[in-house]
Amino acid sequence: NSSLTRSTPTALSKARDDLAATSVGSYALFAGGRDASKSYVNTVDAYNTSLTRSTPTALTVARERLAAASVGDYALFGGGMASSIYSAVVDAYNKSLTRSTPTTLSVARTGMGATTVGGYALFAGGSPSSGYSDVVDAYNTSLTRSTPTALSQIRSSMGAATAGNNAIFAGGITSKTSSLASRTVDAYNESLTRIVPTEMEDHRHGLSGVSSGHYALFGGGMPTGFAALVFVYNAELTKLATRTLSSDRNNIAATAVGRYALFGAGDYKSDGSDNVVDVFTEV
Repeated sequence: NSSLTRSTPTALSKARDDLAATSVGSYALFAGGRDASKSYVNTVDAYNTSLTRSTPTALTVARERLAAASVGDYALFGGGMASSIYSAVVDAYNKSLTRSTPTTLSVARTGMGATTVGGYALFAGGSPSSGYSDVVDAYNTSLTRSTPTALSQIRSSMGAATAGNNAIFAGGITSKTSSLASRTVDAYNESLTRIVPTEMEDHRHGLSGVSSGHYALFGGGMPTGFAALVFVYNAELTKLATRTLSSDRNNIAATAVGRYALFGAGDYKSDGSDNVVDVFTEV
């Protein structure tokens, strides 16, 4: 039998929020964000498998609300913004934590959804300086960028996750002048062919996506208020029965370990932050 225990390794070198995280080789990387003084951060912290922290070369541009995904031997951090300036920069870190700067995103923007399918890291949608975007940028294992078929709808603040051989982008917000949320779902297979699966039952933006085995789960977020619904798609892009979190909340952190998909904390209605963790198990 195995168990889960909590520890608190050396803290990040700088306190911040709206950062991005992904992994490459034997490292987990946390990059960018904005600190308590509201200054934009270019710091990168890396933890190895012994949870020893190091600080590799910083991002080329300090920024918040960037997106992160990994492909092959690289961790990629793309887009974001600082002082109302939208970024198209992509920073790539290899397994030795050496930084390179591949071709920029085709459109400078923030609030993208990012995930990996096959040999590609995908950065989709988001918010440029005007309106919202339907652009998808794909980086292969050589860091060559291509632009597959656009999303079926412009939107930002989507949930992104991978189920089997499909990268899935769900929900999002479609207008800067209103809180109009979407229930649209777009999927891209390993050939970057776009498929449009069955929509979610509810309009949602700010939802959190997590990949767990054969499933992609999208939980929480906001239509007009906070939400507890969890939408589930399998590797065949079939929408399964909706699950629910134990409470309505937004801005959830989501990740997976083994057979478990975890949705942790977040904003709880009008009562402030929650510390609940909901776990869904693949059986």
